[in-house]
Amino acid sequence: MSDKRIYQIGLTMINGVGDIIARQLLQAVGDAEAVFAEKAQWLERIQGVGHKIAEEIKNPQVLIQAEKELSFIEKSKIKCCFLTDEDYPYRLRECEDAPILFYFKGEANLNANHIISIVGTRNATDYGYSLSELLIKELSQNFPDMLIISGLAYGIDISAHRNALKYGLPTVAVLAHGLDRIYPPSHRSTAVDMLDHGGLLTDFPSGTDPDKQNFIRRNRIVAGLSDATIVIESAEKGGSLITADIAFSYGRDVYCFPGRIDDNHSKGCNNLIKTNKAGLITSAADVISAMRWNSDMKTSGKTSVQTEMFFPENTQLSQIVLLIEKNGEIEINELSLLAKVPIHQLSPLLFELEMNGIIKTLPGNVYKII
Repeated sequence: MSDKRIYQIGLTMINGVGDIIARQLLQAVGDAEAVFAEKAQWLERIQGVGHKIAEEIKNPQVLIQAEKELSFIEKSKIKCCFLTDEDYPYRLRECEDAPILFYFKGEANLNANHIISIVGTRNATDYGYSLSELLIKELSQNFPDMLIISGLAYGIDISAHRNALKYGLPTVAVLAHGLDRIYPPSHRSTAVDMLDHGGLLTDFPSGTDPDKQNFIRRNRIVAGLSDATIVIESAEKGGSLITADIAFSYGRDVYCFPGRIDDNHSKGCNNLIKTNKAGLITSAADVISAMRWNSDMKTSGKTSVQTEMFFPENTQLSQIVLLIEKNGEIEINELSLLAKVPIHQLSPLLFELEMNGIIKTLPGNVYKII
């Protein structure tokens, strides 16, 4: 088998191996092909593997099924994106439970400069629908290349996708099933329109039904792809609250539109605000301000001179300062991508720069030159 994608897909089809164990296998062995080539006795010693999973890795049916999936995605012109690929979404890669591989059909830039997830109740009211349209309309006027992420479900999800298309923004649906079907079927025409103006994404192979547990699993991708998650209407319990909790656990911003205290459609949003898991917003301007996206600050050449004085031989620190200087204000995930430095290595460097009085930290893990 010469196509490495067979082994990458195969890694996702091993019974008992989820995304976290798959990462451990890759770290221990090197790449997906090596996982299948390694002896079972050695695989057993890897943390989280053991005898049973090692036997599952050696099951020949895994790679046979992977070959079938590769044939399907090639025929359907679907791309599979593996964790180590250069264009794997950098925001998603930082999440410890990010999918080791996902399937994507469409044209969207999953590393766009500004990405927002919009989620909410399936039983939206006119209030929720109007908020969705107004928010996206205002965002499109400020950021015509902003990517809108949602889940193609009834209510707020489909409203977000349709309004994004209406106002010229690319939009991506994260699905809880394989790309051989669309659920719900009534949203098929919108999904087709999105292929040219965004796309469809899933970490489930073809043949996977939209079972209940899959919707919970896909929410981590909705949260992980985005700079911020916005909840528009939610009851006291619901899938959008799970997405908000996941985004919060990732250290991403969460925002909610408030509602009346006696309105069941807004209890979830009000509780997120009340428990300080989400910021209160009333417009797109609030989002732009909270995310520090409205800065037009221009820096002088003074910083470059400071950098040379403090770090004459440390090119990595100098590069980071110059990137912050060039962007005016920059969020840590974007800086990590531009500098090609993982966040766990970047954080201590930023701390050093802050201690030396070169940069300043702003809300939302945003950095600027002093």
